[in-house]
Amino acid sequence: MTTPRLALITGASRGLGLALARDLADAGWSLVIDAREPTALAAAGTELAARTTVRAVAGDVADHAHRLALMAAVDDLAGPSGLDALVHNASVLGPSPQPHLADYPLDVLASVYAVNVLAPLALTQFALPRLRPGARVVAVTSDAAVEAYEGWGGYGSSKAALEHLVRVLAAEHPELAVYQVDPGDMRTRMQAEAFPGEDLSDRPPPEDSVPGLRALLDGDLPSGRYLARELVPVSS
Repeated sequence: MTTPRLALITGASRGLGLALARDLADAGWSLVIDAREPTALAAAGTELAARTTVRAVAGDVADHAHRLALMAAVDDLAGPSGLDALVHNASVLGPSPQPHLADYPLDVLASVYAVNVLAPLALTQFALPRLRPGARVVAVTSDAAVEAYEGWGGYGSSKAALEHLVRVLAAEHPELAVYQVDPGDMRTRMQAEAFPGEDLSDRPPPEDSVPGLRALLDGDLPSGRYLARELVPVSS
């Protein structure tokens, strides 16, 4: 009997993380998921448990004890086969609306970096001994990491830092497939927080970006940066 592939997805109680978790569950993957909001995560875990084996661990990826709990859940499910995919999806926007850099509170910026940069690195450090050769590491990023948008210096620079860490990780671990993926604009709560008061009905749902992520998880593309909707264009 073939052991199901196992993915750890952070920030999976809603939005892109939950959309990806649903898709992987339907494809037979086992899952470890997390999120900061226990009630929303419990609901996601209950839904996914009807489709596959799942461990839902509530907590903040910036917390050391929570990362240890995630690794314990991975070890509980992985057995000798190891972890097949680590998806860094959890992130925080910071203040809304986004302040200019001249006015950005440095203590708040430090907390944004703690979640968006340091936590993915720390979780990767824990996960590396558990990742099997050929496993995927996927960091969800943004066009704000490569474009200089006024008012996006905090979030954008944190994603730029994450992208560079991931590029170095790919150079240091050629046995892994390491990706940065920009899912594009989506109709999510973070998008609503980024653009308070705006009508987001024209934004595509996060499900439209999932096929591109699956192309990275299932294919043999080289490590690098990709746009999810260019990998698998969504039919109109």
